Amino acid sequence: MTSLPDFRLETYFSRWEFAARYNLAASDAQSMSLSGLLVLAEPDDRDAFDELHLGYTQTYGAPALREAIASTYERRSAEDVLCFAGAEEAIYIAMRVLLEPGDHAIVVTPNYQSAETVPLSICDVTGVALDPDDRWSLDIDAVAAAIRPNTRVVSINFPHNPTGKILERDRFDALVALCRKHGIWLFSDEVYRLLGATGTVHLPNAADEYERGISLNVMSKAYGLPGLRIGWIACADRDLLQRMERYKHYLSICNAAPSEQLALIALKARDTILAAHRERLDGNLALLDGFFARWPDRFQWHRPDGGCIAYPRYMGAEGVDAFAANLVERSGVLLLPASNYRSALADTPADRFRLGFGRADCAEALGVMEAYMRST
Repeated sequence: MTSLPDFRLETYFSRWEFAARYNLAASDAQSMSLSGLLVLAEPDDRDAFDELHLGYTQTYGAPALREAIASTYERRSAEDVLCFAGAEEAIYIAMRVLLEPGDHAIVVTPNYQSAETVPLSICDVTGVALDPDDRWSLDIDAVAAAIRPNTRVVSINFPHNPTGKILERDRFDALVALCRKHGIWLFSDEVYRLLGATGTVHLPNAADEYERGISLNVMSKAYGLPGLRIGWIACADRDLLQRMERYKHYLSICNAAPSEQLALIALKARDTILAAHRERLDGNLALLDGFFARWPDRFQWHRPDGGCIAYPRYMGAEGVDAFAANLVERSGVLLLPASNYRSALADTPADRFRLGFGRADCAEALGVMEAYMRST
């Protein structure tokens, strides 16, 4: 096994995420307090939380939690769900179970780094770049051309981190058909699914559409509850889930009981939670439209399709890395420059930055950022 490189994004965040006054690079929706979440609980679930036994939990996840997760899918049941300590553990375990030396995987770029580096630590990997000139869409013919006889996995992420792209439905269907033709697993990172502005149309879950579809999700992004550290994989292949469960025995073993009960409460209240996020995203996107319209010589902007992050282009003479460094050091506003998304597999744009607009202080952060720009 090849050793894993430093996780650039997480290293960057470890320096700035809690030091900056405003995290305008945040990838999650606005979180809430424990008391705020418990207000949304059904009486029996609140009582269960108050009387919770703090022992070990089931490796697969609490049955009631898995039932609630399964209700977010069209064709999957609780037996098709395996819970993890966050999405990162799920990515790592899935790739270690699906891939072996001598295999081949295909991943989209740019990407959340572990989607690339974990497979690369195991086998050969080909990157297929999303096209910024085609609104960050995926060329299905390019995926087809990258397939080899030993290709085992195609890994995608829509709504996409960092661009917010949602793949067109006809291209998604073509990708599923391509994977089915070759018997390839389709690993679909869907952590931003269900999150977006009013009118957002999401793709179906891969696990609902394809017998070898593997759907990854988590409480961190769309639900705004990263502190719970609850993620999951849904898949029709229960033998594969069992192999992942056996691997989990070497890592987290099981999830935290309080987190599982709180995730259950949030999933049951998801309509209320997602509606609040949607209202906030609508307002913040309107602010961003106005901000970028006032600075057409410095930025290139288009609204993302879904999620709560975007990937604007910075056109200032000093470059995006210098701009982001000066902004956070002088004004306390954190952006995530494109250098954190560079890939070993394909060329990725170097003049972009990730911008998060899912939090309640977005307007204040934009005001500080604009004041900084006017002063320089």
